[in-house]
Amino acid sequence: MKRAFRKKRQLRAGGRNVPELRLFAIPGLPEIGKGENLAERITVAAKKAGLRFENGDVLVVAQKIVSKAESSVVSLATVKPSAKAEALAAQLKKDARAMEVVLRESRRILRSERVLIAETHHGFVCANAGVDHSNVPGEDVVTLLPRDPDGSAEKLAEELRKKTGKQVAIILSDTFGRPWRLGLTNVAIGASGLPVLLDLRGTRDREGKPLTATVLAVADEVAAAAGLLMGKAEGIPAVLIRGYRYKPASQKAASIIRPADEDLFR
Repeated sequence: MKRAFRKKRQLRAGGRNVPELRLFAIPGLPEIGKGENLAERITVAAKKAGLRFENGDVLVVAQKIVSKAESSVVSLATVKPSAKAEALAAQLKKDARAMEVVLRESRRILRSERVLIAETHHGFVCANAGVDHSNVPGEDVVTLLPRDPDGSAEKLAEELRKKTGKQVAIILSDTFGRPWRLGLTNVAIGASGLPVLLDLRGTRDREGKPLTATVLAVADEVAAAAGLLMGKAEGIPAVLIRGYRYKPASQKAASIIRPADEDLFR
């Protein structure tokens, strides 16, 4: 049956070996709490969904469940806002306690007109320094970005390898806005086991012309693809991707961050 299906699929493609990419939502993950083993939770949920990990798979995991497992969660009831946080809250009509958490998570505030854009201690430039109220139980509770997203991805990859015996690349994703385009998209904030940037400089295009500036943000592209299944209210914080061709690598998602001296707008 499988052989016939594969042959039919190849014939439809004109007999050529056409690349194929498949994405599988991993449903059924419970609410994640402090100290929980994400590899265990994800493998159990995947098995219930009829999925098995294979060598070369990519697992995209929402940052939110990693933050919960690592206890990067703050109850606003424990936060005393500073004068600066009070001023920002008045300007933006926000909770002063939340603004205080944003300040603590920020290396610096870049913009505070209409929306607060900050540079986090990791170097990410994003709204509210990644401090988020959504998809976390409790009215006065916020999540923070993981302290070391690349380290978190590496740890999850190792735990999955021990549990499954398979080499699975990991991407931790979060939803970021873009300065000159409407809408949000998932990007990679942590990675393990795959290239995050694909440097094509020095190669040639189909016309034989040299590529001189083409560096693809492939980890962001993979994260964005997974975001189509994750959604925001669907309760799907993990997506398995199969068929993405890559050479195993030890690049970190932190290397995607544009250095300040190359940034025209900071």
